[in-house]
Amino acid sequence: MNFCVKCGEECEESIDGLCISCWLDGRRLVDLPHHVDLHVCANCGEYDFGGRWVRRDPMVAIQDAAADAVMIVKGADVTSISTSVEEQDPRTFVVTVHAGCDVMGYPADGEASTIVRVKNTVCRRCSRQLGSYYEAILQIRSASGKLEDAMREEALAMTENSVARQAATNRQLFITKMELVPGGVDVYLSSISLGKAITKELGDAFCAETKESPKLVGQTTDGQDMYRLTYLVRLPDFKVGDVVTFQGGYYLLSRLNGTGGKIVNLADFRERSVRRSDMTSVKLYERSEDLREATVVSTSGSEIQVLDPSNYSTVDLRVPEGVEIGDSVRVVSIDDVLYMVP
Repeated sequence: MNFCVKCGEECEESIDGLCISCWLDGRRLVDLPHHVDLHVCANCGEYDFGGRWVRRDPMVAIQDAAADAVMIVKGADVTSISTSVEEQDPRTFVVTVHAGCDVMGYPADGEASTIVRVKNTVCRRCSRQLGSYYEAILQIRSASGKLEDAMREEALAMTENSVARQAATNRQLFITKMELVPGGVDVYLSSISLGKAITKELGDAFCAETKESPKLVGQTTDGQDMYRLTYLVRLPDFKVGDVVTFQGGYYLLSRLNGTGGKIVNLADFRERSVRRSDMTSVKLYERSEDLREATVVSTSGSEIQVLDPSNYSTVDLRVPEGVEIGDSVRVVSIDDVLYMVP
């Protein structure tokens, strides 16, 4: 059994020779500095919390800044925190922090106030972006020399989505700018690794030709060479759904991936694989959006009769299973012969 050196009462627990009641008497459990500066990026609106930039509601950020600055007296553990805010002006707020504490199993409360001053600044990411900083250029081009609008927009959408995904865990990754140039578009990127990742993603998605070339742009303060990388993605003229030619045959391009593609023979509807190294031999015959529709007027086994959309004559076509009278099927004319496109 202990004795309190102040009140003389017996006590099971003591701190510095004092019972809990005497130790708490007149003691400030919670303290705050006179003021806390909360920095907000004037460009993106994110707040700086210990070097970590986060997006928060302004009032939540103000209260969090005060709560993060709370100092608790040694011997007490915080069990709960609540805050209240009083606005003095649009940039100055008085925040009162109320803390529930535990002192050796004994509940106690503490309260303190501070002035939170909201100050504008520019985060490192926005400073770089506003200063047109970039480490890599992604050049998106077409094998034919003319990049179709639809393919350009699809490639740019994939690029933007890729940047957004990676920037979710690394805010230093961003697109500095995009420029339309003869034959395609240039995308300026903040990171060499970002350019490399997007180049691979586009190359795999479109089975495109890719190249990279470095350029020495200077040296760091410690004498290390600094490079910028240019990544070329040369998109093929075809896309999934187009009719293409390969080794003298006519096919539907059914799939593209990082290892090559899949094509379906229009003569017998058999699918075959094409290695990526052989994809340069695949040539566009007709785009999917230019394929015509023909109405099925009768069926007989593995053949159907359709109305030729060019002259409305009846034509026999070989088809895979599952076609009914009245259905519309896609067709393409090759050497004046009509073929169904599955």
